[in-house]
Amino acid sequence: MQAIKGKTALITGGSKGIGFGIAEALINEGVHVAITSRSQSAAEAAAEELVAIGGGEVLAFEADVRSLKDQQKVIEAMEAKWGRVDVVIANAGVGHFGSIESITAEQWQETIDINLTGVFNTTKAAIEPLKKSKGYLITIASLAGTNFFAGGSAYNASKFGLVGFSQAVMLDLRKYGIKMTTIMPGSVTSYFNGHEPAETDAWKIQPEDLGQMVVDLMQMHPRTLPSKIEVRPTTPPQK
Repeated sequence: MQAIKGKTALITGGSKGIGFGIAEALINEGVHVAITSRSQSAAEAAAEELVAIGGGEVLAFEADVRSLKDQQKVIEAMEAKWGRVDVVIANAGVGHFGSIESITAEQWQETIDINLTGVFNTTKAAIEPLKKSKGYLITIASLAGTNFFAGGSAYNASKFGLVGFSQAVMLDLRKYGIKMTTIMPGSVTSYFNGHEPAETDAWKIQPEDLGQMVVDLMQMHPRTLPSKIEVRPTTPPQK
C-alpha cells in the first residue's frame, strides 16, 4: 500500500458536495489539499472546516475552471507553497437539463465549458508538475457518460466527452508515470443542480464514499491502474 501522508492534491469545486467529501478524506490521511471555487468566501469557509479536522494543510482559491490562466495560477501557488503537485482531482461540474427544444444556447455552452473544457484546462495546467512527481490525475465524470437519457443532451454530451477525453489522456500520459482514473458516479447526495441534501438521500452514494475511493486509488500499488470506475447506489428505490 502506497503511503500518501504529506502528498499534495488539488480539488476543483472543492468547497462542497463531492469535492468537499474528497478533500475531507484526504485531509484525514494527512494530505495537503488546495480547493477551488468560483466564490472565494465559499472556498475559505470550506477550508476552515478542513483545517479544523487536522492532518494536512489547506489552501483556498477563487478560480474558474473555464479559465486556463486561473488553473495555472493555482498550480503555481501549490508549487510555491509545497514544492510539488502530486494529485489533481478535476471535480467541478454543472448540470442543465431539458429537451433539445428547451435547452438554451447559454446553458449548452456553460455545460460544455465547465464539464469538458474546464477539465482540459485543469489537465493542461497540471501536466508538467505531474510529470515531475509521477502523479495522479482523477476526473469525476458520471454514469451519464455512458447512459443517455431524455433531457440530457447537454449533460450527456459533456460527460460522454469527458470519459473519452480522460481515457485518451490516460494513454497519452502513462509513459511519464502519471496515473489517470475517471470515476463515474450515479446518484450522489450533493448540492448539484440546486439540490439540498436531505434524509431522503440516504440511499444515494455519499460524498465521503467517493472520498474513500480516491484514497484507495492513491494508496494502490503504482503497477495497477483502474482507469475507469462506474459507481452505483447499492439499493436504489423501486420505481
